Amino acid sequence: MSESPHLRFFPYEEPYPNQREAMDRVANALDRGQDVLFEGAPGTGKTLSALVPALEHAREHDRTVVITTNVHQQMRQFVEDARAITREEPIRAVVFKGKSSMCHIDVDYQECQTLRDTTREMVETENEVRELESRQRELLAESREGDASAAEAREAIMDELDELEAEVDEFEAANVCEHYRNNLTRDTEEFFGWLFEDVRTPDDVYEYADERELCGYELLKEGMEGVDLVVCNYHHLLDPNIREQFFRWIDRDPSEIITVFDEAHNIEDAARDHATRTLTENTLDAALDELADSDDSRAAPAENVLRAFRDALAETYEDALGFGGVDENWEDVSIANDDRRDDLTLAFLRNYEGNGIDAETELAVQLGQAIDEEYERRYRDGEATTRSESQTLQAARFVSTWMDEGAEFGQYPVVSVRRDAGTDEAYGRAELYTCIPRSVTSELFDEVAASVLMSATLRPFDVTEDVLGLEDVASMAYEMGYPEENRRTFAADVPPLFASDRNDPETQEAVASLLRDAIRFTPGNTLAFFPSYAEAERYHERLTGGSLGGGPGGGSDASGGPTGGEDADLGPIHLDGPGEDEERIRRKFVESDGAALFTSLWGTLGEGVSFDGDDARTVVVVGVPYPHLSDRTEAVQDAYDRAFADRDRSRDPGWTYAVEIPTIRKTRQALGRVIRGPEDFGVRILADRRYTTADMGKYSVRSAFPPEEREELLDVDPEKLKFATLNFYQDHDAYDGPPPSP
Repeated sequence: MSESPHLRFFPYEEPYPNQREAMDRVANALDRGQDVLFEGAPGTGKTLSALVPALEHAREHDRTVVITTNVHQQMRQFVEDARAITREEPIRAVVFKGKSSMCHIDVDYQECQTLRDTTREMVETENEVRELESRQRELLAESREGDASAAEAREAIMDELDELEAEVDEFEAANVCEHYRNNLTRDTEEFFGWLFEDVRTPDDVYEYADERELCGYELLKEGMEGVDLVVCNYHHLLDPNIREQFFRWIDRDPSEIITVFDEAHNIEDAARDHATRTLTENTLDAALDELADSDDSRAAPAENVLRAFRDALAETYEDALGFGGVDENWEDVSIANDDRRDDLTLAFLRNYEGNGIDAETELAVQLGQAIDEEYERRYRDGEATTRSESQTLQAARFVSTWMDEGAEFGQYPVVSVRRDAGTDEAYGRAELYTCIPRSVTSELFDEVAASVLMSATLRPFDVTEDVLGLEDVASMAYEMGYPEENRRTFAADVPPLFASDRNDPETQEAVASLLRDAIRFTPGNTLAFFPSYAEAERYHERLTGGSLGGGPGGGSDASGGPTGGEDADLGPIHLDGPGEDEERIRRKFVESDGAALFTSLWGTLGEGVSFDGDDARTVVVVGVPYPHLSDRTEAVQDAYDRAFADRDRSRDPGWTYAVEIPTIRKTRQALGRVIRGPEDFGVRILADRRYTTADMGKYSVRSAFPPEEREELLDVDPEKLKFATLNFYQDHDAYDGPPPSP
């Protein structure tokens, strides 16, 4: 039986267990024009299982594969895989990042656009001058030989030259980009030869271009035409405006694109972020200042409508807050109403006095566009050192959208407020929060040839299909193919960590005791995930007797603690916090011996970060880490309830789709940080009675796990966990010396 043709792109000797079958199934689905939902356990080769058949399909049908992720480490893995592939079967691959990370002169997107356009116009004009000068010299020679018509033609060319040279003189004062100018005036073929000798990272491109004073970003865009593979970030596909440009750079119609989404369980939140629109009070104030400086007849109606909206925004959050305090973090103010428009819209309608909101908002948009064009001209001509953007245009477009779409299904109006750290003044923000992400994703999946969505946590597949708007789907799931004897997954019967019970001293001691045992009996490092950074800090203090200089992101040696010498055997316990450098805290942790790291499940270390071997032998998930149940979460629940009302009502689609499934996916991702290869082994602990087989009624979450994962869950008494852990690691001869004594 002949080998599948796509295996020519497989760069290694032998596929992992199930990987060959997965590649065949993906290939068949792509040939049928189906989208693919592909769940595979961590470390089981999902990337190549999707990428290999996608590249074969694209080669056969003259298409381009775009593989994307929102996890930085996965981007590096894609590059490694693509490099391995091209050594077996040469492909032309480009790794693409946003302009801001590749700019040599550190300007924003709008300034870059203006600089690029001005630079191109200047170079084109200079080229035209050179061509005309060459032509006039030819005509001069002909006229000296007695050709009267040549003299007349030369005279016309000289007039044109005078005009163009005057334009060139004007460009001397204009803002241009010398790096991009060099792109246009030098021979850059050497760059493209270098680019496709291997798979180059954006950093490689930046360094190559910087050494030669070229613009690597624009060169990379030029090199994308018709390539086999593009590696990029989510926003290149999920933002409709960026996507349109992106496909144009590849020189492909959407129907000639195959998309592969890694960590696809994150698409829902990423799409929601891309669809959500915001407007701050500061932008409104800047727009009003901009209008005060304008003598255009449209300024008065524009000011009328924007001032009314600005005043309504301030009135809304001031009324809602009363005398409550505000800190530097955005705090949502509830403004939605069940039976009428939101409070901000009602305040706006009360405050507005004019000739019609729609008419005056449209005049504000028109004036904003005119002001923006004038800003661009000033920057282009060198009259301004930076390229300003019209705040009037931003504000007017938002107000127009707010009034037109604010009451539509799936849009949730929000007002937030925070205190400026510099001025100590409170200011507000209006936001149209998008509850239903398929308004963004369904269009993408409809227009491309096919998509493969892969993750270790995509099930239930029908929920993923509903939420993202997928239609014709082939789904497949592969459990961990590594030896089952190399892992134990325990559901520890500690008291359920409901938010209302987390301050209970007995509950805290039960959890702290379990954590001590997990850390002491692990021959290697222990990862502990909590519902929040605050909970991580709470248990860090209980096990160390205080931060001991560790602080968020720091480490402390657990010598002593609340129960005295009982913790003397614990190694360093590192505490992660919000805003920490992910790579720094990970490196500090893995370089420690017998260490623990306490972090939030909703932080950056819960997925897409590998901990191999002793780097993390045991992982503990403390509690069922539901997100904070805010008005936004409730709005998403309500939207899902309404959108999927025809589903089985016993499933409660609002709660299930919006809260429970995303939380269990996060939990499963955290468990996947250990056991990353066939020789790896480790213990995984779920610490909360709701994970066990105990009768917790509607609060039990065990049934939310896929069947084969439920079968591996072993209920354990917290007091006996240390014995179970000790026995497992002794069976694997994991201790370096005598094991700890229970």
